[in-house]
Amino acid sequence: MTAGALPVTGPGVQTPTRTAEGKPRHLYEVDVLRILTFACVIGVHTTSHTAASDDVPLNALLGLLHFTRLVFFTLTAFVLVYSYSLRPRPMSQFWPKRFLLVGVPYLAWSFVYVGASWLVGSTTRGDVPDLVRSYAEGVVTGVAWYHLYFLLVTMQVYLLLPVTVWLVRRTRGHHVAVLVVALVVQLVVFAGYAYFPASDAWLQGYQKQFFFSYVFFIVSGAIAADHAESFLRFIRVHRRAVLCGFVGAGVVTLAVWWLQVALGQSLNAAGTPLQPIQVLWSSAVFVGFLAVGARWADRRRPGSPLARVVDYGSDRSFGIFLAHPFVIWVLLYGDSWLERSVPGPWLTLVTYVLVLVLSVAVTELFRWTPLSVPLTGRPSLASRGQRQARARRRAAATPPPQRSPEPVEPDDALVGETDDVGRRAPR
Repeated sequence: MTAGALPVTGPGVQTPTRTAEGKPRHLYEVDVLRILTFACVIGVHTTSHTAASDDVPLNALLGLLHFTRLVFFTLTAFVLVYSYSLRPRPMSQFWPKRFLLVGVPYLAWSFVYVGASWLVGSTTRGDVPDLVRSYAEGVVTGVAWYHLYFLLVTMQVYLLLPVTVWLVRRTRGHHVAVLVVALVVQLVVFAGYAYFPASDAWLQGYQKQFFFSYVFFIVSGAIAADHAESFLRFIRVHRRAVLCGFVGAGVVTLAVWWLQVALGQSLNAAGTPLQPIQVLWSSAVFVGFLAVGARWADRRRPGSPLARVVDYGSDRSFGIFLAHPFVIWVLLYGDSWLERSVPGPWLTLVTYVLVLVLSVAVTELFRWTPLSVPLTGRPSLASRGQRQARARRRAAATPPPQRSPEPVEPDDALVGETDDVGRRAPR
């Protein structure tokens, strides 16, 4: 099968990207990858706020967890190009929807975090010009809170989708060479960030806010999408080797962390995400989590309790990502009762569980309000229920067309949706 071509299958034959009916398959493996990575995002931020600077095990764990941003940029590029290959559309249609589901939450949560800091700051409270200035700076630079730069980079990836698709299509037959070039560029960029800080001083500390800091991960995700059928089949056929490589890359990453500590770096600095070893480790995590997800997808029983839990987590994950730093801030603010009551290292585990539970609860609450789009990046469940009721009334009057049993969901690449198909009126 040529790169980028849809697989040809007969009736009753299911492939990694096609149902037995020959229609695009929901990639349940991506749901699992997304949930696992979001769980690790909460782990990164919880550990960063609760681990003592001299706690060796927790700082080593933090070094391992710093793959999250890189895996998500690979995932974002993968689902964007995969969805676009299934249903090409003019950018005049693509961009408005993408920027609505990511840009609006970015603006809304930037204001929430800047406003909260402004209200509790003894020197800024009441200074409206300072609030406006801080908000504008936060929106432009992605520093309104420590996780919002991710949305800023994601929107850059959206903006550059035409260039990415052109590159992938133009270089078919030479994708290995493209990956090698992107890998070399990425290693040079990360080596400069980690070991030669003067080389990127012109960025004035904003290295993580630019898409070119993640060029290999964006390019590799896009090329993997162009070979989605063979790529996902490879993951399944060689699952054991993929998982062994995942474990091996983790051991090497820990060894590099120990070496850098031995050479004089702090426990925290040795685990920075912008360093060459993270190219190996983050790539291994991406395919490793995808292998776990493929195992789940192949054995998934629709309607089972576990399937419902995974579907729920997939749907709420973006809202949880947006809200969880605020929950961490509330739990650990000032002379925190939590820090006074729970000794380390148990503080990290207890905080993680509380943050996860409260973030899910807050996201669920937001999903049922008119503020669901700006606060969770998803349409309100109340409005969804109203739409479904109207659809049922229409279906009662007119027999519905035959449709694939696979779900068709909003195409938000940030949270890994791959069902950007099936929205056209039946012919």
